[in-house]
Amino acid sequence: MAISNGDTLPNATLREMTGDGPAEYTTDALFKGRKVVLFGLPGAYTPTCSSAHLPSFIRTKAGFDAKGVDEIICLSVNDVFVMQAWGGDVGADKAGIRMLSDADGSFTAAMGLDFTAEPVGLINRSKRFAMVVEDGVVSNLQIEDSPGECTISAGESLLEAM
Repeated sequence: MAISNGDTLPNATLREMTGDGPAEYTTDALFKGRKVVLFGLPGAYTPTCSSAHLPSFIRTKAGFDAKGVDEIICLSVNDVFVMQAWGGDVGADKAGIRMLSDADGSFTAAMGLDFTAEPVGLINRSKRFAMVVEDGVVSNLQIEDSPGECTISAGESLLEAM
């Protein structure tokens, strides 16, 4: 069963590449006492993720800042090295979008937002979603019906729904 509005995020450890190497952060440390936009996608460098989903949050960053969002986090079932490279290639790092890794997919699975599409090699990946999380509780969740779509989970749609 997928996470929904009003639910508390599951406990998990996520990773990020820093100047000192890979670092680990608990979901409690990332979300407690903060208003955060978290969006997840099937994979770094995949077509819709690179051309639509991540760029939509780069375009709308200032709008989220104006609504009191403390941080925007991009989450994918990829390793920290891939997330760092992709964030740099797409400009997420310069825009202030944080690129976090759920390398083993455990956080994504605990939220009930995992899927597999073997024909295209996506195994145990994240559905495309976007959510507002306030003090660890989901207050606005948008999940796409298909991983190839980016409409209700786009930055513009989530910002409008706030």
